[in-house]
Amino acid sequence: MGDATLLPDRGTEILIPVCAVIGIAFALVQWLLVAKVRLSNGKDSAGGRSGYTEALIEEEEGVSDHSVVRKCAEIQSAISEGATSFLFTEYQYVGIFMVAFAILIFVFLGSVEGFSTKSQPCTYDSTRMCKPALATAAFSTLSFLLGAYTSVVSGFLGMKIATFANARTTLEARKGVGKAFIVAFRSGAVMGFLLAANGLLVLYIAINLFKLYYGSDWEGIFEAITGYGLGGSSMALFGRVGGGIYTKAADVGADLVGKVERNIPEDDPRNPAVIADNVGDNVGDIAGMGSDLFGSYAESSCAALVVASISSFGITHDLTAMLYPLLVSSVGILVCLLTTLFATDFFEVKAVEQIEPALKKQLIISTVLMTFGIAIVSWISLPSTFTIFNFGVQKEVKNWELFLCVAVGLWAGLIIGFVTEYYTSNAYSPVQDVADSCRTGAATNVIFGLALGYKSVIIPILAIAVSIFVSFSFAAMYGIAVAALGMLSTIATGLAIDAYGPISDNAGGIAEMAGMSHSIRERTDALDAAGNTTAAIGKGFAIGSAALVSLALFGAFVSRADISTVDVLTPKVFIGLLVGAMLPYWFSAMTMKSVGSAALKMVEEVRRQFNTIPGLMEGTAKPDYANCVKISTDASIKEMIPPGALVMLTPLIVGIFFGVETLSGVLAGALVSGVQIAISASNTGGAWDNAKKYIEAGASDHARALGPKGSAAHKAAVIGDTVGDPLKDTSGPSLNILIKLMAVESLVFAPFFATHGGLLFKIF
Repeated sequence: MGDATLLPDRGTEILIPVCAVIGIAFALVQWLLVAKVRLSNGKDSAGGRSGYTEALIEEEEGVSDHSVVRKCAEIQSAISEGATSFLFTEYQYVGIFMVAFAILIFVFLGSVEGFSTKSQPCTYDSTRMCKPALATAAFSTLSFLLGAYTSVVSGFLGMKIATFANARTTLEARKGVGKAFIVAFRSGAVMGFLLAANGLLVLYIAINLFKLYYGSDWEGIFEAITGYGLGGSSMALFGRVGGGIYTKAADVGADLVGKVERNIPEDDPRNPAVIADNVGDNVGDIAGMGSDLFGSYAESSCAALVVASISSFGITHDLTAMLYPLLVSSVGILVCLLTTLFATDFFEVKAVEQIEPALKKQLIISTVLMTFGIAIVSWISLPSTFTIFNFGVQKEVKNWELFLCVAVGLWAGLIIGFVTEYYTSNAYSPVQDVADSCRTGAATNVIFGLALGYKSVIIPILAIAVSIFVSFSFAAMYGIAVAALGMLSTIATGLAIDAYGPISDNAGGIAEMAGMSHSIRERTDALDAAGNTTAAIGKGFAIGSAALVSLALFGAFVSRADISTVDVLTPKVFIGLLVGAMLPYWFSAMTMKSVGSAALKMVEEVRRQFNTIPGLMEGTAKPDYANCVKISTDASIKEMIPPGALVMLTPLIVGIFFGVETLSGVLAGALVSGVQIAISASNTGGAWDNAKKYIEAGASDHARALGPKGSAAHKAAVIGDTVGDPLKDTSGPSLNILIKLMAVESLVFAPFFATHGGLLFKIF
């Protein structure tokens, strides 16, 4: 084969863990900086040590500092407790499922060779002996549990950091918008870096531990590692669906009764659902999002490693080239670290207008720097020519071609991000048109919003199509896997700007509940509107990468299940395509109906409290927040099971009864239809939300003409926003997990389906 790599194996073994540790250290430093903002009123609050040495821009009118700070601290601890108790309840249920599924993996994969412990000829090279299927079963189960655990920890830590930072952002907003922005952004970065570094480190350690047993059988190691991606994504599914149902039940319930019926502002402390709504932002948008992107990251790494292990890297045992996907991620952490400093240290945000540009610059800077990073990694860690396994044949590839594969994924991600921003930010005409249509009521608003969502699919799909074509032409399925990794290589920055959204949303809620002055609420609203857009960009990234990841996993599955071609004209495959394309609709129906029924319970409870608690509207009595939190928790735990079961069981049922050909059809169908629905749902919801914010902010003559809060147009906008909530926060983002999860699950169970699958066709 080609010459040796410039980076020696020892260098790789040092570089990957060092980058991961740097990422974790950087996250801790950012966390300490956020923690400098004090939430307590100790004896020293008069002195300089409390962190209030800087003069506040304006003193609160008639409210002493202490009571505001104390109130913020109280609200923050209520939100934090609610989120923690929900996640613990959720993890108890999911934990039972995890153990059951782990047993299933072990039994199914172990039964491939009837639980024999003898070495077997390798799948792709029958002249060599490989470890038995039983070993693969045991190690797949182990990596599944590792992935699940890492995914849970990622989500949980993110939630902890977000609930730690929300009140601190509110307090900093008294000193000006720039200070508040930095606190929110830093805490987002804590989550981004912890997640990227943890994902990388655990995966690297797992590979090294598996090596102790497998030795030179690399094909076996990386086949067992696929369980890591499956664990990560199956946790993410429940986190996303459960969290999404929770947050939207509370949000819809709070909006419908509070804003539309009672005419009280958003996040008014008189509204009983207000704490549940703020808890929801943390469990859905932060914990769910964290697990989701961790899942994508784990799977794209796994897909690339599986294909590489049966290519020349794996055959010649070239460790550095083999771990190329991990090296790309390692450099990604360093690049994101530099990029983050641009927002927090090199340039300061001084005015409201600079918030969105600052967040957009993050994306551009990280993408440009990462392009150079990938070039360097490809140059030092790949031989000049090598071969990649391509459906049974080895295809020769040069190292610059692989660089282009990663780069095309990276830039496609940027394009998807910007298109999403164009369609969901109220600075551009699409959202302003939607806002304008509110003049004639909610119906036209809904029509315009749906049209916007469908239209916003065009460019992202073309970007994904181009990157698939380019990367497949250069390096077959491996190219697609590394393109997905390229899109996710700047995951730390992507997550930072994404987690920033819910944190600033919570900060606004706390400002309103603590009774802070109007000017502070305006600042937090400005932070929040930018956060809505960045959340939409984050979802765009998640969906785009999910499409590439699942295609790569699909390729790995087809290789593993020994199918040479997937022929659409055979009835077996075609019925699979049809059924697969239907699944995202079924799934969306389940999740939206769950949100609807949970919101119904919430609305009834909120109405009951307004009607039965005397003095609630006047503000003399306190509402029963805990009851609303309980309703959301119970509803989401109960409702997340059916959609989760649909996704987890479909590949098993199809594979066992109809075989691998039909399953390949189902995967392709789900991929094709799921991506479209996911993008359109996320963007429709985001656009409706920002159209409402556009009218509320009244920043332009056009917006002021549509009326203040409470006008007819504003009420129409609120209805649109409420309809869009389950679309953008429950159905849309969960769909990308559906696509990935079915593909990775099929890959893990491929050996079993190939030997024992297709029962129905065997009988007839």
